[in-house]
Amino acid sequence: MNLEDATRDPLHPLFDLTLQIERVKAVVEAAQQDAPMVLNARTDVYLLQLETPEKRYDAALRRLAAYRDAGADCVFVPGLGDAETIGRLVKDLQCPVNILVGPGFPAVPELHKLGVARVSVGSSAMRATLGLVKRIAEELKNTGTYGALEGGIAFADVNRMMM
Repeated sequence: MNLEDATRDPLHPLFDLTLQIERVKAVVEAAQQDAPMVLNARTDVYLLQLETPEKRYDAALRRLAAYRDAGADCVFVPGLGDAETIGRLVKDLQCPVNILVGPGFPAVPELHKLGVARVSVGSSAMRATLGLVKRIAEELKNTGTYGALEGGIAFADVNRMMM
């Protein structure tokens, strides 16, 4: 389970740290009583580019360490793509760290060497698919051709995957 700290309120972009710690503890407690799960506690300090660049690391570290200490199994910091900073964060936290990846981010083998425990593509695969659909539609509209459809999975293979 991902538990985010973003509020979607531009005036208060993150939940108060004390409240978020209580939310993490409540999820951990509920999971222990009802069903085992992995809690991936997320901070959007980097994704939302909060704080000044000089203070961003410390703000993210403070929040992620608090989530770890409250019982989160893994911590998640989307928006952080700098290998040196990722490695520093992994060393400072000493717990499983999840990184959101995409074009321009370090490759999985490099992240593994840095100690990253989990990578997520988030909505990137869906957005890449929508980009392909857009290119298909533009090609059909502009030239009436179908080249963008090349490389698709065979219909029979799709059927086998659904069984």
